[in-house]
Amino acid sequence: MKSPLFEWHLAQGAKLADFGGWDMPIEYPQGTGPQLPGGVLMEHAAVRERVGIFDVSHLGKMSVVGPGAKDFVNSILTNDLRKISQGSAQYNLICNEEGKVLDDLIVYEKSPDDIFIIPNAANCQSVFEVFRDKAPKEIVVTNLHQQYGVLAVQGPLAADVLSDLGITLSLDYMSFTELVIPGHEELGSVIICRTGYSGEFGYELLPSWNSALPLWKLLVTSVESRNGRVCGLGSRDTLRTEMGYPLHGHELSLNISALQGGASWAIALDKPSFIGKAALIAEKVEGVQRASRALLCSDRGIPRAGMAVQNLNGEIIGEVTSGTFSPNLKTGIALALIKPEYKSGSDHDQVMIDVRGRLTAATVVKLPFVASHVR
Repeated sequence: MKSPLFEWHLAQGAKLADFGGWDMPIEYPQGTGPQLPGGVLMEHAAVRERVGIFDVSHLGKMSVVGPGAKDFVNSILTNDLRKISQGSAQYNLICNEEGKVLDDLIVYEKSPDDIFIIPNAANCQSVFEVFRDKAPKEIVVTNLHQQYGVLAVQGPLAADVLSDLGITLSLDYMSFTELVIPGHEELGSVIICRTGYSGEFGYELLPSWNSALPLWKLLVTSVESRNGRVCGLGSRDTLRTEMGYPLHGHELSLNISALQGGASWAIALDKPSFIGKAALIAEKVEGVQRASRALLCSDRGIPRAGMAVQNLNGEIIGEVTSGTFSPNLKTGIALALIKPEYKSGSDHDQVMIDVRGRLTAATVVKLPFVASHVR
């Protein structure tokens, strides 16, 4: 599948790859506009220091509408939607009955009877089918995957970029609004969310599919005028790894329980029900066998997903789920699923990562690797 911006990316020389069945830009090797050269490191730095813009239109979109929609959605997902109100969003997990993670997603409450959900691209259909199959007859579940684009403006100057378009907002983190951009009524209504996946102050804008390209061009002009950059999903991955944000298929999956996978804070075991609750309660009582941990390398070598993690005695204690070179820390970092006794500040905070046959020393540290500026 193709983003509504696909031809634009091609024209800019983007390096493309498959993401959940979508051809999406990884990076812009030659840069775009006046910002040359390009590449992941330049794009990453722009977001941390100034501003970057991402096309993430591959993300899923769906609506759950009808009397009691919020309560219905809350009966499916792990987090507690009773903690948010109209105009707010919440991070959530959807599990199977075994407590393994089908997907992680963001839930937006337009009203108690109108819920908007953004799952991951690869899992959108599966998530849609769970809600559709469990919905009572008065609730309508609609897959809107190709009805909206998703444009993420991330970085310290993100608010200035929106201001250039006449958009002045005072949105709290994880809140959203819907508006028509002054002077650009032809674009129609745009959902603007104070959300992101970079760890920086930012917004995600959801125009209609057909309005995505003209809005993108307006935003890119502003971003580049502020020495920002158009960014691909390669830098989005290094940014999120520095923050320790989980990625489905890595820290979260149908092979990893929700309690193990780095988002256990989004599980409300005290609410009445959700799919997988009984299994997760049983696992908590028994004790998790693995836990997601952050590893900071002190040797050369870049950890990658699937690499074995050992203790100092050479015993394999788990494996890397995500790994990269941190542009900010100038060293390798990793998220790993390992035995839970290996944690920051303990007597078991020193480990080794098998990087292509060479053991690289690493320390178990607390997240995030770099400071968060989302608020």
